[in-house]
Amino acid sequence: MSGVHKSYALDGVKVHALRGIDLSVPQGEYLAIMGPSGSGKSTLMNILGCLDIPDEGSYLLNGEDVSHMQGDELARLRNREIGFVFQNFNLLSRTTAIENVETPLIYAGIGKKARRQKAQDMLQRMGLGDRIYHMPNQLSGGQQQRVAIARALVTRPSLLLADEPTGNMDSVTSAEFLNLLEKLNIEDGLMIVLITHETEVAARARRRLTLRDGRLET
Repeated sequence: MSGVHKSYALDGVKVHALRGIDLSVPQGEYLAIMGPSGSGKSTLMNILGCLDIPDEGSYLLNGEDVSHMQGDELARLRNREIGFVFQNFNLLSRTTAIENVETPLIYAGIGKKARRQKAQDMLQRMGLGDRIYHMPNQLSGGQQQRVAIARALVTRPSLLLADEPTGNMDSVTSAEFLNLLEKLNIEDGLMIVLITHETEVAARARRRLTLRDGRLET
């Protein structure tokens, strides 16, 4: 990112969410971005995740300039390059674990047999080989989070974005999740950007930055 600005109109007043963000995240990085409520974390994550584009400045993801993309272009890039893990898991409640993991592969145009195998392989890697046909409500919180990670990684993205992922977890489940992220980063070289307000969670990352009033601080 270079010189990224983003503003919103709120009740007729212009609110500056991001004020000239410069950020470089190399492949294999594990970065935590912290900040208080209203600091611009959600806006930054939306732009990093290609859910929004900046008003000014540029954003290159794997060499592609995202800054002027729209609609379908952004959706295709998201599906190919980015995996998302959210605080509330966002699993489809009426579909099995393996069907949840298959979902991004459907949008990627992968055939039924191939996507079933890819989803099964990823769930096995997450230690859920015996839970692939369980519904989300038949899984523990930690198991649901592993399904969410499997879904995020099944397309082999170059970037994993985790937005307050431990917010609803107890301390044991949170530690297990962070251990898994660390393993994926070290063993697979997966690039991870973690958005959090928890100091203990951010401490697990290799690099930490703070966002305050729309500006990044080291």
